[in-house]
Amino acid sequence: MVNKDKNQEAKPFLISPHGGYRELKSYQMSEIIYDATVAFCRRFIDRRSRTNDQMVQAARSGKQNIAEGSMASGTSKKTELKLVGVARASMEELLLDYQDFLRQRGLALWEKEHPENRKIRKLTYEQNRTYTTYKSYIEESPPETAANALICLIHQANYLLDQQLRQLEKQFLEEGGFTERLYQDCLCVTRRQACLQQAGAQPGKEYKEIKLHPDDASGRGRIS
Repeated sequence: MVNKDKNQEAKPFLISPHGGYRELKSYQMSEIIYDATVAFCRRFIDRRSRTNDQMVQAARSGKQNIAEGSMASGTSKKTELKLVGVARASMEELLLDYQDFLRQRGLALWEKEHPENRKIRKLTYEQNRTYTTYKSYIEESPPETAANALICLIHQANYLLDQQLRQLEKQFLEEGGFTERLYQDCLCVTRRQACLQQAGAQPGKEYKEIKLHPDDASGRGRIS
């Protein structure tokens, strides 16, 4: 067997840690948006209309794809990137629905620095935020306030998702995914077996040390 330095860092797992999506700020915000959208549509959108279903499904897609991407990250960073990208696209679709709601009813779309928007953004710093934190804006306010509140929340979620996507892209480029790690591990095993054969190792016998010398023209090494 090959000797290992006791101080050598442990080899990382082939399947990297994954899941834990409930701790993601993007997931927490998307869950709030989903609950708020269900309540908004119940109040202001005809339940029999296709728009009602599309808005609820877009909000759900944002939440579910973040969770699914997190669970898939252990074996495929590419899949995680794709699913988080789908979540981001779903949030953009939902944002347009709320903007359409205001425009088609002649209601105002608040500017970023609107006093009420600033109040909503400050709620971001509250601990353990849930839909209840924003409930009064959705269930106890006129349609203009409710729609603008949700638009503000979606902008916050989109900002978080954009940051998450950039970080995932960086990790993928630097570390690769499961496929890349699997390839590297298989390559190491293949090279070790080739080295043993070149060094004249006997099948089935264990060796404490393998020394290969790149400058050896024969390509053989010494084993002990």
